[in-house]
Amino acid sequence: MSSPTYNVLFLCTGNSARSILAEAILNRVGVGRFRAFSAGFQPKGEVHPYALELLKSLNHDTAFARSKSWEEFAGPDAPVMDFVFTVCDNAANEACPVWPGQPMTAHWGVPDPAAVEGTEAEKHLAFADAYRMLNNRISIFASLPIVSLDKLTLQNRLREIGGDLSKVGQA
Repeated sequence: MSSPTYNVLFLCTGNSARSILAEAILNRVGVGRFRAFSAGFQPKGEVHPYALELLKSLNHDTAFARSKSWEEFAGPDAPVMDFVFTVCDNAANEACPVWPGQPMTAHWGVPDPAAVEGTEAEKHLAFADAYRMLNNRISIFASLPIVSLDKLTLQNRLREIGGDLSKVGQA
């Protein structure tokens, strides 16, 4: 018996950096188990060049990367989502649509690297930090024994992942 493939949507306000990074990470870490997507509440219309540069430097395929609206995933022809994660503080406060299939949701806030001001090195470091935080959370998520967890336990684990990572899995 083969295990299911889960659809995961990462939401952010602009869909230009964090949610794009998360989509790339899960599609690599969870290949075969997960299909990741990303979208924004107010998409910028383009992916931040530092996000693309970072992904390319880490050997991610960036052909998928485009800034798009969450409405693309709320229509009748969209894939049914099993999980929806917000990855920026603004998105956590937005009015989310009711997703078909009632996916599990959690907020995994990450500081916006595109908002960092300073030297080029400081800006690049902000993107690397966002990638590291998302990679840690997504790696923990991808390693969860999803099929063997009851819904309440799984929902608690998803919320823990969005908080202090040193406490994930502790009772």
